[in-house]
Amino acid sequence: MEGEEGSQQPQLVLAHKLFLLTHPDVEDIDKVRLRDEIYAVVKADDMASLYDSLAVASELEMDETLLDSMRKRIEEEIKKLDDKIADAEENLGESEVREAHLAKSLYFIRIGDKEKALEQLKVTESKTVAVGQKMDLVFYTLQIGFFHMDFDLISRSLDKAKNLFEEGGDWERKNRLKVYDGLYCMSTRNFKRAANLFLDSISTFTTYELFPYDTFIFYTVLTSIISLDRVSLKEKVVDAPEILAVIGKIPHLTEFLNSLHECQYKSFFIAFSGLTEQIKLDRYLQPHFRYYMREVRTVVYSQFLESYKSVTMEAMASAFGVSVDFIDLELSRFIAAGKLHCKIDKVAGVLETNRPDAKNALYQATIKQGDFLLNRIQKLSRVIDL
Repeated sequence: MEGEEGSQQPQLVLAHKLFLLTHPDVEDIDKVRLRDEIYAVVKADDMASLYDSLAVASELEMDETLLDSMRKRIEEEIKKLDDKIADAEENLGESEVREAHLAKSLYFIRIGDKEKALEQLKVTESKTVAVGQKMDLVFYTLQIGFFHMDFDLISRSLDKAKNLFEEGGDWERKNRLKVYDGLYCMSTRNFKRAANLFLDSISTFTTYELFPYDTFIFYTVLTSIISLDRVSLKEKVVDAPEILAVIGKIPHLTEFLNSLHECQYKSFFIAFSGLTEQIKLDRYLQPHFRYYMREVRTVVYSQFLESYKSVTMEAMASAFGVSVDFIDLELSRFIAAGKLHCKIDKVAGVLETNRPDAKNALYQATIKQGDFLLNRIQKLSRVIDL
């Protein structure tokens, strides 16, 4: 079960195929291929509960004989594993007992039995002393969480892992945990923290069980673009040798990143349109597709407007390779939502920026906090008077 270096955990590969199988944008001919691949994996690993649920959902054809044979093999294998545990407890040492329990945990993970796998991992943990080995069990739990997209389980497991590292823990596992934490943050729309965690892990990435290095760079660039300021983006992403070595392998990503930094807005929009399909077909990013689209456009429009006190809408439309009407509609939405600090003079066809003054904002915040403090003091004084 434990993925070799450079290979993704098989259950997570399967999870992505299951996601694509139900995705409306995937062609029917591709879904036929996906069904065959999923069926082959489910049959080979005796994933009886998953096969049953897919058959009920009409994604796979039900074969009662196959299902019964799967369940029979599962019962036989569990009996063998239980016999090994009993033998280890009677005749062998504590480490052998733990290994026998771990083998049973990994078997439940392989057949896709979430509840039994989590239960058996807890039993295995009770037999485990070393912090590093306990940490490995948490990684298995996190993989189960990402397979089922169970964010409550992932959050609790991450907290547990961080507590374990306070007791000790090696450098390599700490770096792996950053990637797990970053993937959780990205999946729950905390792109800024995800970007920071991914960037911290670029030179030490070994978390191949989650995704290949190319995918990791894809996530790092996407989260960084909407999270970092222009100077940080140049330093940590555009000029990063680890990213430069890989980014060319991912379609449209080089143009997407460089055109933003070089203010080539027409090229940026072309590259962005090419990336949208990849984002929509990613099981972690797809739920946030519309949000990410808005955030990227906010970044690029803000960058363009920062250079001007006022600019004609025609000039901006020309720079982005779109119509004036499109820019008018786009900017009016972002201005109304408070995302852009400018106003549209429709008569003159001009955009006027009104960037907030940092000192004035600080003054207003101080006044607000002062009023809050005075109210608290007045309430406290009334209590003391009584």
